[in-house]
Amino acid sequence: MSTLYAIIRLRGLSGVPPDVAETLRKLRLTRKYTAVIYPKTPSIEGMLAVVKDWVTWGEINEETLKELLIKRGRLAGNKPITEELIKEKFSMSIDEFVKALINGKLQLHKLDNIIKPVFRLHPPKGGFKKSTRKPIGSDGELGYRGSEINKLLLKMM
Repeated sequence: MSTLYAIIRLRGLSGVPPDVAETLRKLRLTRKYTAVIYPKTPSIEGMLAVVKDWVTWGEINEETLKELLIKRGRLAGNKPITEELIKEKFSMSIDEFVKALINGKLQLHKLDNIIKPVFRLHPPKGGFKKSTRKPIGSDGELGYRGSEINKLLLKMM
């Protein structure tokens, strides 16, 4: 079973160094409060090391991934994702689709001609409790947060 990272951009566009801007573009995180889902690979880990001061990330679980797809997922043409459309395009239920993503049989970023790989989110309900300019360890919100990413995603949907 492969691990899926949910990566959320928390900081805006101003003052981004060119190398960080390029890496964020490659991750498809071009706007504040957008999220992407990628498998945990050495190349993604390397990209996260470059953008650690602009994003937060962690391992997404099945329930949160399903909710993210249903609530904030979009098809090409900006149509919402529904149970019927998943059945029609992939001939599997939404639960099977989520399991296939979690197990690495399907990769969301490679389905971009069908499903948009970027999820647009709201700022979190209740706001951030700490600074969005500091890493998690030193009283901030940025960087690796493990399974706590699921709580943040639910607050932002």
